[in-house]
Amino acid sequence: MQVMPLGDVLYVAHFGPSGKGTTILDISDPTGPRVVRQWDAPPRSHTHKVQVADGLLMTNHELFRSDGPAPVGMAIYDLTDPFDPRRVGFIDTGGRGVHRIVYEGGDLAYISATPEGFTGRIWMIVDVSDPTHPTEVGRWWWPGMWRAGGETMELPANEEWLVHHAMVHGDRAYLGFWNGGMVVIDISELSAPKTVSRLGWDEGGHTHTCLPLPDRNLVVVTDEAISEGCQGDRHMVRIVDVTDERAPFVRSICPVPEGDFCERGLRFGSHCLHENRPNSYRSQDLVFVTYFNAGLRVYDTSDADEPVEVGHWIPECPPNQLAAQINDVYVSDDLTVYTTDRINGGVYILEPERAMAARMTQAAW
Repeated sequence: MQVMPLGDVLYVAHFGPSGKGTTILDISDPTGPRVVRQWDAPPRSHTHKVQVADGLLMTNHELFRSDGPAPVGMAIYDLTDPFDPRRVGFIDTGGRGVHRIVYEGGDLAYISATPEGFTGRIWMIVDVSDPTHPTEVGRWWWPGMWRAGGETMELPANEEWLVHHAMVHGDRAYLGFWNGGMVVIDISELSAPKTVSRLGWDEGGHTHTCLPLPDRNLVVVTDEAISEGCQGDRHMVRIVDVTDERAPFVRSICPVPEGDFCERGLRFGSHCLHENRPNSYRSQDLVFVTYFNAGLRVYDTSDADEPVEVGHWIPECPPNQLAAQINDVYVSDDLTVYTTDRINGGVYILEPERAMAARMTQAAW
């Protein structure tokens, strides 16, 4: 599932069916990554997300196809020895636990979690300045989600409004709200986040990542394809204009990969983005998108009204699998690309060809 490098180390988080939690790879030779350490997820849960920054590693703990009991929340590890993380803290969220974490360093981590009494995942702000005692400082949810508080919300049939995760820039958070689309949140007062606006879609849904391109007043938004084959709506990559943050609108949609992908089996559609993290590759023009069986796609958004695909990569189909399922992507500041397959394919380490490397260097932020 999620993957994140730190120097000669690569941390890999695993989806629930494997039973594995986190794997640590030695990537000092990127042509021959080597497993150094691996630990299991607790029974009845999975820890399929990982974040690394400021000498800390964080993993989620979420119930997996189970009602527990299992530890649910977020674990924090000290990376004094990057090859041997030492667990130092845990925040228990209750309920079904934590699905996704965003931590880019500093005192705050941002998590999506399902505490008891809520209809789905909400967004929480956690103070990790003392990693041995992480504490919640604020939370956001859409009115109607807190059933234990007497709230009710009527939704269209077969829709779920729940938080995937949010990317933060300054005092704004850009949140993927699944069938609720994209939500802009004012976090100038951490203890009381406020909704600025919401933008929904006529087609798609399952909104996953909302990546701000701050100098351009744009947000790149992906939906996660969750159906297999040719079933269901298209799940797209949108370019959203937030010049007026109270009235955001879709400027354009990135080209859908051409070919017989929906007929190859498993998922076809967008999923997530390289997130322009500090100390990684950063661009306000080039975006890297995982597209499940259509592999990894690179779009040039310098013309926000006419984004174009400028590169792609698709692996050979992994053994005993109908099609590739490229799931996560991280691009390091030396232009190395790390990506994963969500089923059997494992981890791939990619080097851009010369023309792409030159384009990436020119477009770097």
